[in-house]
Amino acid sequence: MLPGKSQEIILIVTLVVFFFNISWVMSPVKVKESHKKGKKNLQVFILAGQSNMAGNGGVHRQIENGVVTNLSWDGFVPQECKPNPKILRFNAAGKWEKAHEPLNYGIDCLLACGLGPGMAFANEILKKDLEFGVIGLVPCAKGGTPLHKWRRGFSPYDSLIRRAKFAVKDGGNIRALFWYHGESDGKAKNTSSLYKRNLENFIHDLRSDLHAPTLLIFQVIIPYPKEPFVGPYIEEVRAAQLGINISNVIKIDAEGLELGPDGLHLTTPAQVQLGHMFAHAFLRFNNFSFLNRYVLPFNILS
Repeated sequence: MLPGKSQEIILIVTLVVFFFNISWVMSPVKVKESHKKGKKNLQVFILAGQSNMAGNGGVHRQIENGVVTNLSWDGFVPQECKPNPKILRFNAAGKWEKAHEPLNYGIDCLLACGLGPGMAFANEILKKDLEFGVIGLVPCAKGGTPLHKWRRGFSPYDSLIRRAKFAVKDGGNIRALFWYHGESDGKAKNTSSLYKRNLENFIHDLRSDLHAPTLLIFQVIIPYPKEPFVGPYIEEVRAAQLGINISNVIKIDAEGLELGPDGLHLTTPAQVQLGHMFAHAFLRFNNFSFLNRYVLPFNILS
């Protein structure tokens, strides 16, 4: 081989190695090799709905003349929500990374993301079942989105389907979807009166588009809000949620969980409690997996 040609090959190889190393260092995804090898056994959970699923625990609002003028998160992360090597997050860039609060960062918010139920759920699962494996959380919540936007052709729904499919393209199992939604639809009669039908359509379309006809869904029954939040038709929305009769839809009543000063969003302790409720309901369902074609006859508030 000619000397000049040999030097050219060495230069090309050096540049390839250089740019590979640079791209690795600059990448925000730092998933351990053990996680990569275990992708086929990744246990995936989708988190969807409105702002209480996105997470507003610890978010403070400055209100002037009835208008929110400033939002800030206090940054407090309780022990139940601390990072764990066995908990991954599917971030806004479509990459798996070590999960941390705020879990919904980049999906629905940038400056005022708060704490939601996802990390508390995952940590409680791993605490109760040491052999559960690696948990992958896929946040998809969008604050303030009415239910008629969670259908084919609209951004929240299409984004959920796209992210869920992409999350398991290299392996993994979608185990369940956690759904917390309904407050904005409780503001008007027309949205509340259509809520049950729209929710049933959402569930059927979701399972069809994910090719998962028996996908396990944990549906939060929204709590009654307090002042200053105004939701005159919350009772109708709650009735619609309680009236859903579809297999593998588990209802979890959030009534009684602590609400923040705005009368709408769960506090940090309440989000931790909700995460534990999700975990206990999921484990309880698994313990009775032979009944997985039916709706378990219980709601959770413990």
